[in-house]
Amino acid sequence: MGALARPSPGFDLAGAGRYAAGMLRRLDLRAGAPGRAGALPRPDLSDRGPADEVRAIVEDVRAHGDAALRRYTARFDKVEIAEIKVPAAEIASAAGRLEPALLEALSEAARSIEAFHRHRAAHLARYERNEITVDLLELPVARAGVYVPGGLASYPSSVLMNAIPARVAGVEGIAVCVPPGPDGAVPDKVLAAASLAGVDEVYRVGGAQAIAALAYGTETIPSVDVIVGPGNRWVSLAKLEVRGAVGMPSAFAGPSEVVVIADESVPTEYVAIDLVVQAEHGPDGLAWLITWSEAVLEAVTGAVERFVAASPRRVEIESTLAAGGYAVLVDGPEQAMAVSNLIAPEHLELCCENPTDLVPLVRNAGAVFLGPYTPASLGDYIAGPSHTLPTFGSARYASALGVEDFLRRVHVISAGRPGVEAVARHVAAIARAEGLFAHAESVLVRTGPGTKAR
Repeated sequence: MGALARPSPGFDLAGAGRYAAGMLRRLDLRAGAPGRAGALPRPDLSDRGPADEVRAIVEDVRAHGDAALRRYTARFDKVEIAEIKVPAAEIASAAGRLEPALLEALSEAARSIEAFHRHRAAHLARYERNEITVDLLELPVARAGVYVPGGLASYPSSVLMNAIPARVAGVEGIAVCVPPGPDGAVPDKVLAAASLAGVDEVYRVGGAQAIAALAYGTETIPSVDVIVGPGNRWVSLAKLEVRGAVGMPSAFAGPSEVVVIADESVPTEYVAIDLVVQAEHGPDGLAWLITWSEAVLEAVTGAVERFVAASPRRVEIESTLAAGGYAVLVDGPEQAMAVSNLIAPEHLELCCENPTDLVPLVRNAGAVFLGPYTPASLGDYIAGPSHTLPTFGSARYASALGVEDFLRRVHVISAGRPGVEAVARHVAAIARAEGLFAHAESVLVRTGPGTKAR
């Protein structure tokens, strides 16, 4: 690829010239492209209708517990559930009902995920200054709740990716909530994954009502300290409603997103299928192609249409692409990275020549995948890091789910008389400046008459 070109002087991300409609809507962001100023398009989650209904569901579950869970399960999942909790024996026996190839794959994924999360940097040694020592305790939360999406598909990988980091952190109780299938049961592959991940409880309930149950507890579901796991708009809004009553990662783990930056060096089919991969999760997501080659844009757009036409999940993919599918033409690699950083995507694929040259330009992304043989699917299932990643722009300030999301940092501070004497006058000066005279006196009474002078 050679030296990277500097951004065009007239570069205006907001001035997007649209041309020829297709399955991927096209944006021309090159210098001088026609179009009026405005923000880069994103799915709109500002509709207050769902937010108001989600708030009502959360309050109903908080007030009426299991009865509300059963009502909402009947309403949204179209199934009556007698028992909310899946029996432990059913979880333990699920692996024996799987096809051997799937069980082997889930087992290998579980090993990979656990190995990655146990491979953490060593803790800092004791900190000492002015004869004051500080040690760091990392204490796991007592209970963690894992939300696993359902409905359109079953996601055993989400069980592994969210529950295993909690187990590595030392969480004592891990509870999974997953929407029941049409028969009222939780799929065996999800239960088998729960068993492999060391999950303690599985509940057949989904949606906003599951988040409320995990946050506030019901007669059957004990409350948790942290809730993790991806979900649709309703689930994401419910997490916002219960924040404060329960902890959760700062990342907004919502509908799936991908940005693929591509050039002529990568086969068209690789790029096209990777756009389709994230779109098949369903509505409200993003699938963006960014390229500086008109030939690549045309070829990938056509290949996407062919893949979608042949997909068993054509309806879901078309729904996603209709709202969040874009093919973007830019002037060069640096502008491509600038656009990606504004989007702050969940997944960023660098499908171009010398992709490592672009890594220093990454500012906002949940996970980055390099080169033609590193599709995001590797991260979704088996590379090791969690696939629960920041979406909807939260990669600007949040990170992938990790062991840290289940730990609380507690500082243990210790000082002898020499230590407090060394800093007493500084503590007292700051405390008095803030009008907190007892704070000042708390060090001065320990250091003798000499330091008590006003």
